[in-house]
Amino acid sequence: MTIEAMLNPKSVALIGATEREGSVGQAMMSNLLLGKEKRKIYPVNPGRETVMGLKCYPTISAIPNHVDLAVIATPSKTVPPLAEDCGRAGVDGMIIVSAGFRETGQEGIELERQLTDIQAKYGMRILGPNCLGFIRPYAELNASFLRKNPEIGEIGFVSQSGAIGTAILDWAVSTHVGFSFFVSLGSMLDIGFGDMIDYLGNDPKTRSILIYMEGVGDARKFMSAARGFARTKPIIIIKAGKHLAGAKAAHSHTGALAGDYEVYDAALKRVGVVRVDEIDDLFNCASVLESKHLPEGPALGVVTNAGGPAVLAADSIADRGLELAKLSDESMNALNKGLPPYWSKGNPVDILGDADIGRYEAAMRICMADPNVDGLLVIFTPQGAAPSTELAETVAKIAADRRKPILTTWMGRDSIREAREVFYRDDIPTYPTPEQAIKTYMYMYRYKRNLELLYQTPEELTVDLSPPKSHLELLVRKAAREGRTVLSQADVDKFLDAYDIPRPRGALATNAEEACGVASSIGYPVVLKIASQDVVHKTDVGGVVVGVESEQRLREEFVKLSDRVRKAKPDARVDGVYVQEMIRNIEYELILGSKKDVDFGAVILFGQGGIGVELFKDFSVGLPPLNQVLARRVIEETRIYEALSKGLRNRPPVDLRSLEQVMVRFSNMIVDFPEIAEMDINPLVVSEDRLWAMDSRIIIEQEVSRYTEPYQHLVVMPYPTRYVTPWKLKDGTDVILRPIRPEDEPMELEFVKGLSEEASRFRFFQVIRDLSHEALVRFCNIDYDREMAFIAETRELNRRMEVGVGRLVMEPNKKRGEFAVVVADKYQGKGLGTKLIDMLISVAEEKGLESMYGIVLPENANMIHLCEKLGFTVERRHEEVVVELKLR
Repeated sequence: MTIEAMLNPKSVALIGATEREGSVGQAMMSNLLLGKEKRKIYPVNPGRETVMGLKCYPTISAIPNHVDLAVIATPSKTVPPLAEDCGRAGVDGMIIVSAGFRETGQEGIELERQLTDIQAKYGMRILGPNCLGFIRPYAELNASFLRKNPEIGEIGFVSQSGAIGTAILDWAVSTHVGFSFFVSLGSMLDIGFGDMIDYLGNDPKTRSILIYMEGVGDARKFMSAARGFARTKPIIIIKAGKHLAGAKAAHSHTGALAGDYEVYDAALKRVGVVRVDEIDDLFNCASVLESKHLPEGPALGVVTNAGGPAVLAADSIADRGLELAKLSDESMNALNKGLPPYWSKGNPVDILGDADIGRYEAAMRICMADPNVDGLLVIFTPQGAAPSTELAETVAKIAADRRKPILTTWMGRDSIREAREVFYRDDIPTYPTPEQAIKTYMYMYRYKRNLELLYQTPEELTVDLSPPKSHLELLVRKAAREGRTVLSQADVDKFLDAYDIPRPRGALATNAEEACGVASSIGYPVVLKIASQDVVHKTDVGGVVVGVESEQRLREEFVKLSDRVRKAKPDARVDGVYVQEMIRNIEYELILGSKKDVDFGAVILFGQGGIGVELFKDFSVGLPPLNQVLARRVIEETRIYEALSKGLRNRPPVDLRSLEQVMVRFSNMIVDFPEIAEMDINPLVVSEDRLWAMDSRIIIEQEVSRYTEPYQHLVVMPYPTRYVTPWKLKDGTDVILRPIRPEDEPMELEFVKGLSEEASRFRFFQVIRDLSHEALVRFCNIDYDREMAFIAETRELNRRMEVGVGRLVMEPNKKRGEFAVVVADKYQGKGLGTKLIDMLISVAEEKGLESMYGIVLPENANMIHLCEKLGFTVERRHEEVVVELKLR
């Protein structure tokens, strides 16, 4: 059941309604009555005949009409039977404001379990328990016990914490900040962040979605919803618990490094969401992030009439990881001509305390025109010849034509009040200090960067999407049966080889004779490594010997190494010594790893590796599956990236394309094997422009079922290779039917351009000859969870070509889905349209949809006939035909 009816109800029942002063039931009743002209209000209390002048009913089943929303404000132990009554009465949804559930211990957990069973039984939606309720100012609906009503606005605010929600509402009322929607989620037994993003994303009254989050809840639903709407509405989140430890006991470097903060940060970036640090930042960013004037880069120009604020600005820019823009020679010449000779001669552009409006305007226009400047901060202190309000009007005039963001800092109080009103009027961000302005610019830049992840088209990489892996599944099951959680080096090598991750040659030896044989076959020099699942870090126990150049030394070191490890770890189980080819001329040591996060499942870590990995802590985190763009972003977010891309001292730069390929292959391995709990490749070395996995470790979970629902260890659905299908058209032409990929954007564009006017009009209801990059991204970069698109690919003149596409877009409640199909003109009439629709029906059934429908132009007789043949019902309307297939 959807949440629309309960959030926009025509009838509300309050269970626990009362007139007792100071009670929750009295406060909620008073609030609900504020909107009594727009909806029916039914008090429910078996101990009263009336409440606040309205007839009171003993039970919800006694109410003679349908109830869209029931609010329960009674002690926790009474809630499950009352919820059962609501379910029997056909109520669409409930708010449970009562506390006393999971936060109280085992008894409360059992009460929640009962509610979960009731919710599943009747399908009604539940907000809470232990929540404040919600407020919709536009609809004059206050379904909460808060005694304040916010003003009407365009911000949808979602809080997990009732206390934080109350404090923010108090602040908003006092500062006249308005809301389109205000909701407290409480324990999120049913309705969570994903549901609210879906609702507010479709709400025309909401322009920005602000969230206070303690825990994400259903991470997959949140990620899918956030990704779906981040392109059209900014989603801004403050996440509590920034410094909580993520892993209790880690068997790998990755497990030790990637904590809650890093994983949440990576997840939010992945779906185009901005994470802010403070509550004020939520509202500071709400308007500027939906602005069209987001910065293209981190380089900020500063124009000021005082040196002190200029120094503060420069420090803050450096602290925030931004850049002071380096002004071009042309800009410097222009500023030298237009400013007094003793101006600052650089950025920040200090135009001095006696600056008038003309001097400000000249400096601003020169900086805004400079290609090296991505955004501009204008600082004013009340001194000199520039009147505050007139200068603000001048800034507004320049900003009206801006293609870059302009932020302002007018320092002072009463004397600059009118100037700030000018900025508010013209939507120009203004702040009392340079630091606050620069922090907002940082968020604007982060938001732009996060959106680029959604809009950037990855390049094709030579990566096998379906490598041979059945033998790996067997060895994982064998290890689990034997009670082993750490795979042997021989087994790890099989994983690396299957996924084409390069490694030095090597093999396990259980005695010196075997070690000499291995070394002889691969050639000296070699490296010796202790092989033991009980030794996490080999170097800590002297378990690595490098540069063994002869058989005699190998025999000596074999004995010494074994003795050292036995003394250091007498209880360790030792399988033998791994003899490995020695890689010379190592230029860089990196780490590539994975772990499972409690909320977001498998994550991937990349950074500076070697023995100092946990000392340097230079790493970034991404979520699988990775493609070329996502892999590059993970690399770019480390400090070592500059050395990798440009070279360092006498070391050359790294072939980043090869590194991206290794990361994507590693990601595919993590996607394919939910059994992998932790994995490290450390170091992943670069030597003479080649990558080598020098030392690798895989820790598996004992009990992972890959047969319940696929990819439960991921929150982002991977490319569904199971749908890739070879097929023949009626004329014998070979095609590949497969899900669309982001990399298909150029092929999709060529396909759309090649459609006839009739085919284009039948698909898009107008003739389209071109598509913007943003539209193509929307078509090609899908999440495979709430949307599926199959393309038909063939080859003509040895070129890959798209010749048809079928698409199914599911509604957020996953009950219905809209489909559309188009086939290239010369391939029509060959059975391809039927096949594509049939594949979409299969997906709709797999997803549990109740029906799928399509909108068809009346003159598109072939499609209407095809749908009738496949069992769709056809409803003819004035200007369109609706075809629908019932699946349930």
